[in-house]
Amino acid sequence: MARTGRPRAFNRDEAVATAMLLFWEHGFETTSVAQLRAAMGDISAASFYAAFESKEALFREAVDRYISTYGHVSEAFRDTNLTAKAAMELGLRQSARMQTENSHPSGCLLVLSAVNCSPEQQHIRGLLSKERERVRGWIKECIERAVVNGELPESTDISMVVMLFETFLRGISTQARDGVPYEAFEAAITQLMSVWDALSSHGTEGT
Repeated sequence: MARTGRPRAFNRDEAVATAMLLFWEHGFETTSVAQLRAAMGDISAASFYAAFESKEALFREAVDRYISTYGHVSEAFRDTNLTAKAAMELGLRQSARMQTENSHPSGCLLVLSAVNCSPEQQHIRGLLSKERERVRGWIKECIERAVVNGELPESTDISMVVMLFETFLRGISTQARDGVPYEAFEAAITQLMSVWDALSSHGTEGT
């Protein structure tokens, strides 16, 4: 009787990456433990819970993985080696490109994976909201830097500008999921940055 090969060893790191893609594509609540186990090589329930404790704990790990990999594009908003305008534009373009790539689910995991939650899972929505708030803070800091260094006038309504750029950034997710190509976002970002130019030139009027 021929001996079969040894079963493939469970790779926890690969399993988290696999879970991240499933949560990204289907959302937290819709993704079942059965789906996760199957995607991880049909591991047993005992192995799943021994490795991750719960679906929620795995989701938190998946979110961390997303932030440190695909979500890293948002770090551009914090790049002080660039002008504030260049950092803002780079962050938007990198985010749009990442969210429209074909090698992974479209859109942003932090926006799409808990759009709707049952009352029992509102803390999951809160978790993602907190992560989005962190990026919002980076956008705000970028705009504040522009005011301090004279790229934008002191009269700039910072809260309004933050709302404008962050709303565009978050809107990329649903548009990308609907199949809007990167080229369309590229043109829209160019137009959006003209608003920055208009704000900047407004501050020089009368000088």
